[in-house]
Amino acid sequence: MTPIEFLSDSAKLYQDTVLPVCKKYGLTYMEFGVLMFLYNNPQYNTAAQIVSMRHIPKSHVSISVKSLMEKGLLRGEKCKDKRAVRLSVTEFAEEIARSGKSAQKNFVDTLYGGFSEAERSAFSALLDKMETNVAEHFDLKRS
Repeated sequence: MTPIEFLSDSAKLYQDTVLPVCKKYGLTYMEFGVLMFLYNNPQYNTAAQIVSMRHIPKSHVSISVKSLMEKGLLRGEKCKDKRAVRLSVTEFAEEIARSGKSAQKNFVDTLYGGFSEAERSAFSALLDKMETNVAEHFDLKRS
């Protein structure tokens, strides 16, 4: 399997793993992605940050945010400069988010299937090195 095939197959596996959650709660895959991104990463809480971090078209994020707000799953609070809105997951989304986290854990468990604890640690260490290389390339200082 080539790296691009692995990435494609992994994305399909993720989609297959979370689609039952989407179906159960009447969410599109994009709405689920936006909701879970905000739930898992509350520090990136504007539509612009979602677009930047997830590399999703602005129009898709905008449509999903609007729909999630109409469903009562997200709330927005105007920022001081009034141009941006800080988004947060509402209490009505908690059950969905818990189901989503469970599906995401199942996805990770599938990826790590057959790995020993030592292999998981080694893989994690390698990913940390790659993350450092990327951060140095872009001179990023994220914690």
